[in-house]
Parts: sequence; C-alpha cells; structure tokens
Amino acid sequence: QVQLVESGGGLVQAGGSLRLSCAASGSIFSINDMGWYRQAPGKQREVVAAITSGGSTNYADSVKGRFTISRDNAKNTEYLQMNSLKPEDTAAYYCNADVNINSRVRGVYWGQGTQVTVSS
Repeated sequence: QVQLVESGGGLVQAGGSLRLSCAASGSIFSINDMGWYRQAPGKQREVVAAITSGGSTNYADSVKGRFTISRDNAKNTEYLQMNSLKPEDTAAYYCNADVNINSRVRGVYWGQGTQVTVSS
C-alpha cells in the first residue's frame, strides 16, 4: 500500500507565498506522473499542475507564471511552490501520484488534502 502525506497549507495574504509538499511512502517501485489538484466549494476538482517522471511540466492557465511544480525522485516527493497568491487560489489542494508498485501492479493514490486560504 502507498500513502501520500501533504504539508504546507495554511492562511496567507494576497501576494504571499506557500510551498506545499507531498511525500509518498510504502511499497513503491517507481512513480510515473505526479500532480496537484484543487477543489473549491461548489466547484469541480481541477488540475493545477502535473509533472512526469522525466520532469516535463504542465500548468493550468490560471497559475502559469506563479506556481512551480517539482519533484525529488530520490525522496518520492513532489512540491508546489505558490507565489503571488490570489484569493481565487483558495481551495483544498490534493496531491496525486501514479505509482508502479511492481511490474504487475499500478495504482493512483491521493493525499488527504490541505487547505490553502488566501485573504484579500
């Protein structure tokens, strides 16, 4: 089994910064794509950023130029650096990892979620 543990959420003023971390542990052979999602009340969960095992990244248009996703493969950890935060960034943020348990078993795992609140 695989567990993803998030940290780094909190309350911040508009224009401020936060750095989210997501550490995967358990039975892991390798990790394919990793990503960050967010969900605000009454809205659908949306992809914020994603990163492949080779380091290729994609971002939602709303966060381009402000957020940076990265990963440390040796630590099975992904990060989301969030700068120039806006009130509309307020949401529960969830990390995600597509994990190869072994050559036969693959699964998608989610973190527990961490709240990011940006005040105006």
